[in-house]
Amino acid sequence: MTLVLVLAAPFLLLILGAAFTYLYAWSIERRFPPTGRFIEVEGCRLHCREEGPASAPSQGTIVILHGASSNLVESMLGMGTALSQRYRVIALDRPGHGWSDRKPGLAEADPARQAALMAEALRKLNVRNAVIVGHSWSGTIVPHFALDHADLAGAIIVLAGITTPWPGGYIGWYRRLIDSWAGWLWFRTLAVPILLVLRPWMKKKTFWPQRPPQGIVTKGFIPLAFRPRAYEVNMQDFAVMYDGVLKQSGRYKEIRLPTLVIAGDADEIVWTDLHSRCFAREVPGAELILMPGIGHMPQYADQETVLSAIVALAERVAPTVHSKASLEAGR
Repeated sequence: MTLVLVLAAPFLLLILGAAFTYLYAWSIERRFPPTGRFIEVEGCRLHCREEGPASAPSQGTIVILHGASSNLVESMLGMGTALSQRYRVIALDRPGHGWSDRKPGLAEADPARQAALMAEALRKLNVRNAVIVGHSWSGTIVPHFALDHADLAGAIIVLAGITTPWPGGYIGWYRRLIDSWAGWLWFRTLAVPILLVLRPWMKKKTFWPQRPPQGIVTKGFIPLAFRPRAYEVNMQDFAVMYDGVLKQSGRYKEIRLPTLVIAGDADEIVWTDLHSRCFAREVPGAELILMPGIGHMPQYADQETVLSAIVALAERVAPTVHSKASLEAGR
């Protein structure tokens, strides 16, 4: 009898984990519904949200792309809503994240592939000459808007972004695990319960050395990232990240659009010295803004500095007679 229980325990654990994961995802999707519209691209629905000035013409277009374990609601919370007082702001759920679809397979996680899908969605929205802002993982995507989709972009901004290959970055065993049946089973049984236990530590680490804003998890719809499929695509992104930046980093010298790099010098998630400094050196004419004592979330730690830098670049792309003070007045 004891032997039977020992042999049955792993299967019981998987069944309980699967039941919890399904019920948790079901509840999350009802608590955090879509807040924007859907655009069909190559058989996938991409979720986007657009906001702009209520009583005056837009002074340009700003596109905001979120990082890992995030979504467009958090993008609007950190930057988009304030910028929309003057600009047409479009925030996208990256493929597979938030409420956007993604087809199966690691190839769909490639930064160039994600950029191509979102670029097509933006073309359907008649976007031109936009400032494309990418935070964290989207730092791998933003360069493609300057290199492959320059019909959409007038400038690019990498905010605490991943851009550069690093020593020992290739981890083939992890890539194989994520793309295996065992990985598929893991994400649908035990991964989510374990992730929820680690969530407080992850939140603290993400904002360190600053404190996380009060209620950021709920206000930013972050639990959407803890559904099994969303968690799986998040891990697929990390599995292809090194290969992605390795392939594209050799092309950075070809970028000809105005480029701004913003990062905190206390970032413990994305190494500023490796990624931000190297990218700024590689791109001709790129400007680098280093924020002393700031971690991985500059848009929350010092929102005024980040927004002012974005507006200054937007005014270079589409000059206006309005001062930055009007953005402050509109908040």
